[in-house]
Amino acid sequence: MKHTEPTYYEALGVAPSATAEEIREAYWALALKHHPDLPKNQGKSEEQFKHVTFAYGVLKDPRRRREFDEMLHMTR
Repeated sequence: MKHTEPTYYEALGVAPSATAEEIREAYWALALKHHPDLPKNQGKSEEQFKHVTFAYGVLKDPRRRREFDEMLHMTR
């Protein structure tokens, strides 16, 4: 079965080869864009914010990123 949900890399808009700095920069840009406390978002971006925050939590940790990459490789 082919994996069809967006990967954490896709959620952050970075390549799997992205550096830790590129991942961090992408996360902060998206976090600012989708933060639910900003008046322009008022609830409509909360799910997106949660998703990018979780993705960043996985990809910023070298061990969790390696485990995710291994799992991703097996499902594609």
